[in-house]
Amino acid sequence: MTAMNVVHMRVKPGKEGEFIKIHEDFRSADMPGSRNFWVVRTGERSFTIVGEWDSLDAMAAARAVMIGNLDRLRPILEDLGGGRGVTEPWSGEVAVSARA
Repeated sequence: MTAMNVVHMRVKPGKEGEFIKIHEDFRSADMPGSRNFWVVRTGERSFTIVGEWDSLDAMAAARAVMIGNLDRLRPILEDLGGGRGVTEPWSGEVAVSARA
């Protein structure tokens, strides 16, 4: 069953271009089972990353690669506050898929 991961991040002032470049250089092809990958600007310095996967197992198998990319991002990310750290991640299996 299709799985998705969604991660909210906020970039330090002036680092938006670097954040986008790191994601442009990121090779989702290095993660078997990855279908699609989007970077969505959700505010002036806020972004949400959305990944589509073949399964939760495929997503879990790619965790080390995703953490490696996060380690490249950490110096340019702001703490989100409230004990969340620099990311607010969510993931799970798709319950409903609707196409236009």
